[in-house]
Amino acid sequence: MLIEVKVPMLSESVAEATLVSWHKKQGDTVKRDENLIDVETDKVVLELPAPQSGVLNKIIKGDGATVTGGEVIATIDTEAAGAAKSAEFAEPEKTTSEPVKEADAKKAGAGEMASDAGQEVDSTIPMLMPAARKLAEENHLKASETESIKGTGRGGRITREDVQDYLERKTKENHSESAPVQEEKTEEKNANRTAPDTAGESAASGTAESGGRIDRRVTMSRLRMRIAERLVESQSTAAILTTFNEVNLQAVMELRNRYRAEFEKEHGVKLGFMSFFVKAVVAALRKYPIVNASVEGNEIIYHDYYDIGIAVGSPRGLVVPILRNADRLTMAQIEQQITDLAKRARDGKLTIEELTGGTFSITNGGVYGSMLSTPIINPPQSAILGIHATKDRPVVENGQIVIRPMCYLALSYDHRIIDGREAVLSLVAIKEALEFPASPLLEK
Repeated sequence: MLIEVKVPMLSESVAEATLVSWHKKQGDTVKRDENLIDVETDKVVLELPAPQSGVLNKIIKGDGATVTGGEVIATIDTEAAGAAKSAEFAEPEKTTSEPVKEADAKKAGAGEMASDAGQEVDSTIPMLMPAARKLAEENHLKASETESIKGTGRGGRITREDVQDYLERKTKENHSESAPVQEEKTEEKNANRTAPDTAGESAASGTAESGGRIDRRVTMSRLRMRIAERLVESQSTAAILTTFNEVNLQAVMELRNRYRAEFEKEHGVKLGFMSFFVKAVVAALRKYPIVNASVEGNEIIYHDYYDIGIAVGSPRGLVVPILRNADRLTMAQIEQQITDLAKRARDGKLTIEELTGGTFSITNGGVYGSMLSTPIINPPQSAILGIHATKDRPVVENGQIVIRPMCYLALSYDHRIIDGREAVLSLVAIKEALEFPASPLLEK
């Protein structure tokens, strides 16, 4: 019986998806719930499991194909499952020549892979993240090459950046190896001036011209294209303005150092800085609800809940998972959720629902060393807070110059509905909540 393999239904905000890489080839045996292919949307990478056990009868849509929800991309022959299983577990004939034959077969298979000239990457190689596998295929890396790449992702997974580093090293090595060959060809030409080899000159010229100046074209991932689209949309539809302030984080640091061990022991999670910022943001949004609102046509939509988006870097790009009902969460719950969301963002395990919605966003460029920036609003939200690097700076307190850990804050807002007064005062409210924080152990 032939079973159709269909793309899972996508959310209303996702129109189409891209097939990243098949993990099975046509004719391979598959087991029920075994991941067949990674499907990339503009928000997440989904794993598409086999609906039934059997043999992958036909692949209708190949790697890189654009698909929609419910579209048939392959068929599985379930009746071939019994024969395939029997063959897999059949008792082999016990002959003295069998080990030799098996060894010869392995050598032949290895030889075929080596002579393939890198036309296809073995999609069964473990630990390759979807974006990394796609980049490897685009650059025609062989299985032996990808197996030599050291993964820096969680659990030793090979990320896109790992493949990128390998390609750059490979380019440099090829360039350095070509230098002695170039010199040898030049000497040979000088020794045989009476019979110049124009073909050799052409080849040498090509090597010299290429040098290390190599252009590589890599198609943007669907997530990267969506990020670009939304950023352009934000700047072309909203009247974005940014207001700045600075905050003294001395009190936050003292509280954090004082309660860090006790907090971790009680809640099983480290006490970071982000929970303080989330609490401060919620306090400010309660005072100035227009900053938590959004625009739809000629209407302003006020949200009486606080779904805070936290920008997280991932191998696929920047994603913004949502802390739902952040006003109802304790600091421990905030830290636990952020830790979980960040981990699953790195592993590509976030769901579409976790990336959809949000009434306000926080982005922390300070973790990368940013001193100041003007963050871009995440539509349809109307404001975003940018946090920057904390540095010891001289400030005046009670007429005295003292050294304090200072951090610049930037609030970008949609001037169509948020006036400067509300924007400035809401940022001041965030500053005050951070400079006079409550103990994290008072919350239960």
